[in-house]
Amino acid sequence: MFAYIVRRLLYAIPILVGVNLLTFALFFVVNTPDDMARMQLGAKRVTPEAIEKWKAERGYDLPLVWNSNEKFFLDKATKTIFVQKSAKLFLFDFGYSEDKRDIAGEITTRMWPSLALQVPVFFIGLAVCITFALLMAVFRASYLDVWGVVLCVAMMAISMLFYIIGGQYLFSKVLHLVPISGYQGGGDAFKFLILPVAIGVIAGIGGASRLYRTLFLEEMAKDFVRTARAKGLSERVVLFRHVLRNALIPILTGVVVAIPFLFLGSLLQESFFGIPGLGSYTIEAIQAQDFAVLRAMVFIGAVLYILALIATDISYTVADPRVRLQ
Repeated sequence: MFAYIVRRLLYAIPILVGVNLLTFALFFVVNTPDDMARMQLGAKRVTPEAIEKWKAERGYDLPLVWNSNEKFFLDKATKTIFVQKSAKLFLFDFGYSEDKRDIAGEITTRMWPSLALQVPVFFIGLAVCITFALLMAVFRASYLDVWGVVLCVAMMAISMLFYIIGGQYLFSKVLHLVPISGYQGGGDAFKFLILPVAIGVIAGIGGASRLYRTLFLEEMAKDFVRTARAKGLSERVVLFRHVLRNALIPILTGVVVAIPFLFLGSLLQESFFGIPGLGSYTIEAIQAQDFAVLRAMVFIGAVLYILALIATDISYTVADPRVRLQ
């Protein structure tokens, strides 16, 4: 197990290097440092002197990947925008945003509202979807199953924007039960989070419940389940010890990989509900074309995704003892 984890962590290094290079290349294909300077300065006619000054203050006056002006080879390779701006991410040195704010400090501050929103959505949504899917599988071909599938398909066809706008209109504007947007830490966070959490859970029921129902029905049709029933085991034992446990491997694949989104937040919900999390931070960076923030968020997302994949493999051994990691 230990050797497997170490090997997977070593595999992650070239993946992160590739993600970093691709992000760097894509961003500078779209925007040159001169374009970034013009947008940040915010004027229609910006003098070349102002552009050069902005670039020099932020280190964008260097060549992108190779500095032929330097004498020594090491300086040629390191005194570049890529090394100065992107390579430091491997040391988790995120630097500063274009408006001179510490990115690491912003991430540390904003991750808590994101977690406060996404953790309840994750666990409540998982419990609701598994319960609903089990009920549909147990009562297969009944009215509950038929109308449950219809409801799932209908919910899948509805955009989350509809849930967000409809929820804000009904519960905030009409009924005045919760604030329409905003966020406050501490004990008052509940009244700001209850609506976005409910919307996040409801929006995910359709797709997840249909998938889990299919997995449960597939397990219930297998020979070992029929054998368990023939031995006289109760339906509860058959469902939870045999059906649910054996369906956990494909469920874990989707569930554990979703963990990075707990930290990165929900772009739509945080933007519409005014929650100062990492999702809204990313949206603000995209709008401002702040490459420093974007590269940091992409890098963190890649790291969390790789760690989630490793956690998925490890969780397989817990769900199914027959799985052994070599």
